[in-house]
Amino acid sequence: MNILLRVPLNTSPEQSERLKALQAVFAQACNALAPVVQQTKVWNRVALHHLMYRPLRERFPELGSQMVCNAIYSVSRTSRLVFQSPQSPFNLSKLAGKPLPLLRFTDQCPVYFDRHTLSVKDGQLSMYTLDGRMRFALALSPQDEANFRVYKLLEIVLTGNEASNYSLAFQFSDASAAPAALDDAPTQTDTEAATPQTGAALPDYVLVEETP
Repeated sequence: MNILLRVPLNTSPEQSERLKALQAVFAQACNALAPVVQQTKVWNRVALHHLMYRPLRERFPELGSQMVCNAIYSVSRTSRLVFQSPQSPFNLSKLAGKPLPLLRFTDQCPVYFDRHTLSVKDGQLSMYTLDGRMRFALALSPQDEANFRVYKLLEIVLTGNEASNYSLAFQFSDASAAPAALDDAPTQTDTEAATPQTGAALPDYVLVEETP
């Protein structure tokens, strides 16, 4: 069973602008990957990493190495939802051999983090942005704080925008009793565990452009 903890961020206008800028560049990196997925039909995270990590690092140096890895994870995860979810109209079985459609990520797409780009300690959150770390004080309940110690942290994702406010979602798994630690970009097994496979609607942050 997975546990989801959603934490709203009380951002100042300047902080919202920094998160908006990170979101936009993260979306650009995802959109640079999307044509490769369409052309190669490769969206396995590890395979896509080997194929595109270096070109992305060269094209988006401001993102840094780990956020490039997280963009690759984001595209892999979203591609699984679009092309493998039984409920998706673009499931591979429904395309019947037609070319894959092209995914287009909006500027308000989720941004994924990991232990290198976000940390939580003693009620303080530190997260990566394009121009340095941003810090917040977190008002967590004792149970919420215990989740970080007891359970394995599968995924961290920033959602929202400057108009509707930003929040962070932490997804834990209680399958392991080992102390929690923010791993690098989740393994494919973790990705599969965190991605719903039935009843999943297409995410609203991605547009699907069908090939004529």
